[in-house]
Amino acid sequence: ESVATTEPNKVTNIVWQWETLIVNTGWDNDAQRPIQEITSIPNPENYTLILREDGAFSGKADCNQISGTYSTENGYFFTLGPTTMAACGEESLDQQYLQLLSNIVAGGPYGDGFALETAAGAQRMEFRSGGVATAQ
Repeated sequence: ESVATTEPNKVTNIVWQWETLIVNTGWDNDAQRPIQEITSIPNPENYTLILREDGAFSGKADCNQISGTYSTENGYFFTLGPTTMAACGEESLDQQYLQLLSNIVAGGPYGDGFALETAAGAQRMEFRSGGVATAQ
C-alpha cells in the first residue's frame, strides 16, 4: 500500500524538479497533431521551483538561486525577483529556465506532477516532485 507524499492537486511547498521540456514546433496535418520536440532535462534536481502559499516562490536555476512571486489568477504568472547571476557553464540550461518561467501563462497539477506552459501551449515544462519543501 503506497502512501502519497503529497495531497492530490497540492502544488505548494513541494520541491518541483524540472524533468521535461516539450516544444510544439509545428502542426502535422496528416496526423492532426502537433509536432513536438521533447527534451529530457539532465539533472532535474538542479532546476527547482518551490511555490509557497503566500504567493512567493524560490528555487534553483542550476548554479543560481532564484526567487520572486507568482499569481494563479487567470493562469500562472511568475515575476522574478532577486536572482544570483553566476555563469553556470555552457551546458547549463539556467538562462533558458529563467526565460521560460518569465513567459509562463498557464499551469497546474497533472498526474502526480506539475506542469507550466507558455502562451498557446507552445512550450510546456513538466516537473516531478522532489519531496516536501522545508519551511522557509
